[in-house]
Amino acid sequence: MPNNLNIVVRGSPRRPCRVFGRVKYLNKETAARVVNLSTTGIAVELAGPFHGATGSKVIFECDDLGKLEGIVRWARDGRLGVEFAKNSNASAQVNSYFRFFHKDVVPVLRR
Repeated sequence: MPNNLNIVVRGSPRRPCRVFGRVKYLNKETAARVVNLSTTGIAVELAGPFHGATGSKVIFECDDLGKLEGIVRWARDGRLGVEFAKNSNASAQVNSYFRFFHKDVVPVLRR
């Protein structure tokens, strides 16, 4: 969706999550935690090394969301941004997750 500066921005809002799963790239697998999630993509924090580059096809698997396929859009500081493949049913899976399983993230420590 372009704004008044003709910059392409995210098409759907992000929601913070705490879901644990695995990121698979080729024959390697790394544990990961979802930082935020939208119907078009996911941001994860990796627990180990990741050898894919921007443009690599990856699969994110977890019990709550199922199997989500996508393309790496950015990778830095142990985090990974993945845009879901347009031909997958990822958007339906994410909507189902938010409808039935999602609980809002509440800070552990309060001031």
